[in-house]
Order: sequence, then structure tokens, then C-alpha cells
Amino acid sequence: MKNRRNGIYYWIGALLLFIGMGAVAAGIGLVFKPDGSTLGMTVKLLEESPFQNFLIPGIILFLINGIGSFFGAILSFKRHALSGIVTIILGTAMIIWISAQVYWIGWINWMQTFFFLLGIIEILLGRITVRGH
Repeated sequence: MKNRRNGIYYWIGALLLFIGMGAVAAGIGLVFKPDGSTLGMTVKLLEESPFQNFLIPGIILFLINGIGSFFGAILSFKRHALSGIVTIILGTAMIIWISAQVYWIGWINWMQTFFFLLGIIEILLGRITVRGH
């Protein structure tokens, strides 16, 4: 049973690293070019949102989904007792992020569905590790 739990921590850590790398890169791109051009987007997408450009979404993406996921990955690789709770929080944040994105700009890319599903997976894996402690 212990090896199975250790494997779950590894998979959570790898998943959070994957999410973190993409979110940091995209967040940096949006912060330095808030017009969205680095990601092939335009501010026209934001017409129905409370944002004039991608600066604030970029900062949020960088900090929560990016740095937050790196922090969660470190906790997971260390098999820290808070790893599960942090993973659940990050999964919930991912679902909120994608839901807000779809609400304001609509379904524009398959990656929205992919990352929404990853948020659900984060929550499920986090719950498994919380139950194991």
C-alpha cells in the first residue's frame, strides 16, 4: 500500500510540474505582451470580460497555476502531509480558471477541456492522498 501511495505522490508531482511549466510560460507571455500576441490571441477576446488586456489574467495564471503548481509539486515529491490539500486547492483553482475563461471568452480551444479535466484529476488525486494520512 505504501508503494502505491508513493506512486500517487510521484504522479501528482509530475502533473503539477507539467501544469506549472505551461502556466509560467503562458503567464510570462501575457504579462510581457498583454495584447495576447505571444499566445496567438487578441484583446478582442476580452470584450465580454472585466479585463482590458491580458495583464491581470497573466499575473493570476503565473502565480496560481504556475508558481502554485510548482509549490504543490515540491510538496508532493517530498510526500508532505499538506500535499493532498494543496493539490485539491490547485485543482479547484484550475476548474474556476477554465470556467471563468469559458464564461468570458467561450470555448476557443481543445486545451480548455484538457485543463478542466486535469483540474478534476488533481482533485481526485489530492483526495486519495488526504485519505491516506
